[in-house]
Amino acid sequence: MDIKQIHELVKLVNKSNIGELSIEKEGFKITIKQKKEPAQHYGQPMIQQLPQLQQTFSATPSPEKSNGKNEEASSKQENLLTIKSPMIGTFYRQAGPDKPLFVSVGDEVEVGQVVCIIEAMKLFNEIESEVAGKIVKVLVEDISPVEFDQPLFLVEPV
Repeated sequence: MDIKQIHELVKLVNKSNIGELSIEKEGFKITIKQKKEPAQHYGQPMIQQLPQLQQTFSATPSPEKSNGKNEEASSKQENLLTIKSPMIGTFYRQAGPDKPLFVSVGDEVEVGQVVCIIEAMKLFNEIESEVAGKIVKVLVEDISPVEFDQPLFLVEPV
């Protein structure tokens, strides 16, 4: 079974009232299930609540742990800049398996420096930093899918 046939099956299930479709053929098995909630449209973020949820947790420290260090860390985190994904695709931290990482935590980056690659439709796009500073945190796992405008790195400005 090729990818075109699988796409046709997915379309068939989405357009029908079929709840689940399973096909088994010569050592190959595929199961397609209908979602209960409406399907996401191409280009829309799959996880829309995550950034709001992260802001809620970072902006409201628990009263038990509220001290000078927490306030300092919180204000420091508010000053951080974000490098975001300009497209949907697969995130790569290095150009190849035997190549070094583009950037790591603690590295200084300049405007225009390549920080990662995002593969979209078999095209590998170098993503350049739009900010200068020090990488504080990498927010995405290597070789994982990313959405448009998804935060990739936190950068402390210089």
